[in-house]
Amino acid sequence: MPKSFKELNPTMVPELLAPAGSPEKLKYALAYGADAVYAGVPKFSLRARENPFKNDLLEDAVAYTHKMGKKIYITANILPPNRKIESFKKSLALHAALGPDGFIMADPGMIQFALKEFPEIPVHLSVQTNTMNWTSAEFWYDLGVKRIILSRELSLEEILEIHHRVPGLELEAFVHGSICIAYSGRCLLSNYFNHRDANQGTCTNSCRWEFNVHEEEGKDSEQYKPLKGQYAIEETQRNGEMMPIDEDEHGTYIMNSKDLRAVEYLKPLQDAGVISFKIEGRSKSIYYLSLVTRAYRKAITDLTEGRSFDLNLLGEIDKTANRGFTSAFLISASNRETERFDSPQEKNQAQIFGGQIVNERPGWMEVEVKNRIELGDMAEYISPSGQFKFTIDAMETNTGEKATVAHGGNGTIWIKLDAQAEPFALLSLLQNAKMTESV
Repeated sequence: MPKSFKELNPTMVPELLAPAGSPEKLKYALAYGADAVYAGVPKFSLRARENPFKNDLLEDAVAYTHKMGKKIYITANILPPNRKIESFKKSLALHAALGPDGFIMADPGMIQFALKEFPEIPVHLSVQTNTMNWTSAEFWYDLGVKRIILSRELSLEEILEIHHRVPGLELEAFVHGSICIAYSGRCLLSNYFNHRDANQGTCTNSCRWEFNVHEEEGKDSEQYKPLKGQYAIEETQRNGEMMPIDEDEHGTYIMNSKDLRAVEYLKPLQDAGVISFKIEGRSKSIYYLSLVTRAYRKAITDLTEGRSFDLNLLGEIDKTANRGFTSAFLISASNRETERFDSPQEKNQAQIFGGQIVNERPGWMEVEVKNRIELGDMAEYISPSGQFKFTIDAMETNTGEKATVAHGGNGTIWIKLDAQAEPFALLSLLQNAKMTESV
């Protein structure tokens, strides 16, 4: 058997790949430890909403990333209908001229086009292709694909077999973030409810909407007659539109998954041949991006330097908004509790995003407020180089007036800080904590 990619590169440090949903997020991802980022223009990259990237901004992003000595992969992973083929080809040509480190693609015809027209740019096979076995991996490798982003539905054992069967192929795996209840990107709920196609970048996350539960018995509507003795759900914004559903002690959420968290499984993933650890979340906040990236950076550094996993990293990740966590399909079925997909959003988040630190002067920092900040709040200063907790005991407006409260979305506030604020620093607020409590 030929040597595996890992055997041919024994000293290679696994890549930490973070989402870049905007030029600003790209800079934060790199500042907090990402080796590479992925970004794409809205029309061709499954993130049509809240994606400010246009071609000129993408050009700047490539230049900035390379200046930092890091890599950037351009995402072009929709499955285009006929009407988008020519514009897709033109877009790829424009992006190829920028000199990215790879294209993330899913459509076979477009992949063949890219390999032929831009052979100098590696093609990474998107998770949208749902590559589940080594024969598919081998097919794509023989076609010329350099790396495969593995389906989230694979176990460690299955990943290892793909690595052994196709040893020259680079393997990338998602290690953190949201999970589709469907093969990734192929869910039909959004299309059914709003005619917005998940694979065209306009998913409305219908699986996470709030629903009311109605007991069928006693209803007169025709749609209930076949459901006697069961339950139905009604989306809160669609009065009278009922769907049958079962409810148990965990709640009633229509196909709402816990979030993937594999920070404690990086070593077995590396042993299985994964060379790139990918974080999901181009549409998520800078706070989420920064804290999760920093936690995985620390875990990878500990792994490559021979240190055991730091359990404190779980607490760091818990500071971000989440729906509870699962290892999904990575671990065998003997531990079924880790594979529960029926948990609602976590309600007991320990900390929330206070704001971005955008300026500083001796003894003070200017914070762009994201959530309500009040005098006496317990806070945590977070930066790429470290963190510490403190009590907010003085605040001022931009005109120098004393303040007791600052509201999210209403601009900036100056907060007293007995340290010099660093670039890319953030403010986190400890929930239900005031100055009378100790930390």
